[in-house]
Amino acid sequence: MMGSAFANATLLFYPQGDARRRQIALWYFTSLMLLWILGLGHWVLGFEQAWAHPAVSVGTAIAVQMLLEWVDARAKGRPPRFAGGWANFLNFLPPAIIPGMALSMLLFPGEAVLPLAFAAAFAMASKVLFRAPVAPGVTQHIFNPSNIAVVVTLVLFHEVVGLTPPYQFTENVSGLWDWGVPLFVLASGILLHALFTGRLPLVAAWIVGFLLQGQIRAWAFDIPPLVPILPMTSAAFIIFTLYMIPDPATTPLKRDRQILFGLAVAAVYGLLQALHVVYGLFFALVIVCGLRGLLLWLRQLTLLHGQRHRHIVW
Repeated sequence: MMGSAFANATLLFYPQGDARRRQIALWYFTSLMLLWILGLGHWVLGFEQAWAHPAVSVGTAIAVQMLLEWVDARAKGRPPRFAGGWANFLNFLPPAIIPGMALSMLLFPGEAVLPLAFAAAFAMASKVLFRAPVAPGVTQHIFNPSNIAVVVTLVLFHEVVGLTPPYQFTENVSGLWDWGVPLFVLASGILLHALFTGRLPLVAAWIVGFLLQGQIRAWAFDIPPLVPILPMTSAAFIIFTLYMIPDPATTPLKRDRQILFGLAVAAVYGLLQALHVVYGLFFALVIVCGLRGLLLWLRQLTLLHGQRHRHIVW
């Protein structure tokens, strides 16, 4: 006998729990990634990675996601989400394509491909390994899969893997295109969050927080005020701001909590910079997501304790 249908906890973090918004956002983002990395990145902009890198990364992410889905479906007695026709199969792919493409763009392993395969596999596995309760009987992954995979891969493979050079995003363009590329990324990201994810308050809070932490560090360490905020001029910063931090599945939906989340990432980043920790953007997001997950678990334990207490009193 087949079990109940799959219930997607991610819908709890989209405005009005709208499945259609989520589907459109996923395909919108997938199309942008394919255009940005395969269409423009390798052919026009001058991305340094080999063509094998996105192929290995995306292929591994899809394979691991399908395996984990098959195991979960068997355990719960339901059909896999990728079964039942081409539409189901195709709509199953974006959550794997997106981190796969992102990792191939952000990580630079030289000629090696195994570190990227590891990163893609870990990104998908993290959605099963690191979860927290978000509703009665419902858990959700707490880390942006791409971000935590970047952090873990950089730590474990630090001798052979680094971040891609920032210049590659505009290496082969000049003139107005030096502005055009970042503006394209900016406009497409704002449109995505304004229409589908509702995460513009988080983005705004992160930008304000980044400016504030920069000026605090400039004052504390007696450096020119423009120096700490120079990263904001890069296409890489815009990509991180609009496509890494405001992941709908791993960030709060309520406006005040979005603002707190964005400010927290900026504050942790500023602290890491003061401590001379490299890759501060990625580490800051992992730390704040981990703290949010811990708070979700503490809230769940508090609720359970309260229920047991009421049961004893009654």
